[in-house]
Amino acid sequence: MNNAKFITLEGIDGAGKSTQMSRIESFLTSRSIDYVMTREPGGTPLGEKLREILLHQDMHPETEALLMFASRAEHLSSLIKPALQAGKWVISDRFTDASFAYQGGGRGIGYERLAELETWVQGEFQPDLTLLFDLPVEVARQRLMKNASLDRFEHEREAFFERVRSAYLERASKFPERFVVIDSSLPLEEIDVILDKTLSTICK
Repeated sequence: MNNAKFITLEGIDGAGKSTQMSRIESFLTSRSIDYVMTREPGGTPLGEKLREILLHQDMHPETEALLMFASRAEHLSSLIKPALQAGKWVISDRFTDASFAYQGGGRGIGYERLAELETWVQGEFQPDLTLLFDLPVEVARQRLMKNASLDRFEHEREAFFERVRSAYLERASKFPERFVVIDSSLPLEEIDVILDKTLSTICK
């Protein structure tokens, strides 16, 4: 039986998703699980070109949302679904919840409009597990300021990220069956324990 899983990592910029991606990779390797690591926007040659535009070129919020879902449609058809069908786990740094958080909460695009795009692009397809790394905005901003260069999302003001964070938590409350909210301010050792327990459960 194909027991492949689709796991997504979400959170505001600076929440530490990149660090946790590598820890999940180590967990899967230790279990001899075949997997693919990917990201959004991106994940495919076309998606990476769109990522460059989305992260560095100013645009209307609706254009931003449409490009995000265009990249996602390519991502699903070219990488995510074929990998899952081949029995590989797929671990993605962001997926559709990010659109509801950033373009919905952050930019103010109506959730009903985003839901229409979600249905069009992915139907009923959803992640098996979504790990939301939650962190107070002021802490996340302090982490981001250590980076040499910031993209146009990371340059946004605190109020933007407060709205994004609230939208993420609202999304997690709406879909508790697939979300696990992790306090990203905890010591890495404690996060490791939570991740190990969560991933071990979904492996069964």
